[in-house]
Amino acid sequence: MYFALKYVHVCTAILTISGFTLRGIWMLSGSPLLNHKLTKILPHVVDSAFLVSGIALIGVLKLPLLDQPWLLAKLVAIVVYILLGMAALRRGRSRRSRVIAFVLALATFAYIAGVAWNKSPASWLAMLIA
Repeated sequence: MYFALKYVHVCTAILTISGFTLRGIWMLSGSPLLNHKLTKILPHVVDSAFLVSGIALIGVLKLPLLDQPWLLAKLVAIVVYILLGMAALRRGRSRRSRVIAFVLALATFAYIAGVAWNKSPASWLAMLIA
C-alpha cells in the first residue's frame, strides 16, 4: 500500500508543478487557453489526488505531525504555495505582481520538494549540512 501511495503522490506532484508551470506560461503570454474549461477543472482534480495521497501516506506511516518538523514545514509551505499560486494565476492586481507571485510559487514548490526528499526543514541545504 505504501509504495502505491508514494507513487501516486510523486506522480501527482510532477503533474501539479507541470500544470502550474504551463498555466503560468499561458498567463505570461496572455494565452486564451488559461480560460479553457479543462484548464479550470483538471488542476483541482490533480491537486486533490496529490493532497489525498499525502494525507494517506501520513496515515499509513503513522507519522505524528507535531513531532515531525520536516512534515510541519512542508504543510506550511504548501499553504504558502497555494496562496502564491492563486495570486499568480487569478488574484494578482498587476502583471508584475502575478509574475513575482509565479516565481515565488515555483521557488516554494522547490523548497517543498527538498523538504520531502531530505526529510528536513532545511530542504536542499540539508544535503550540504549532512
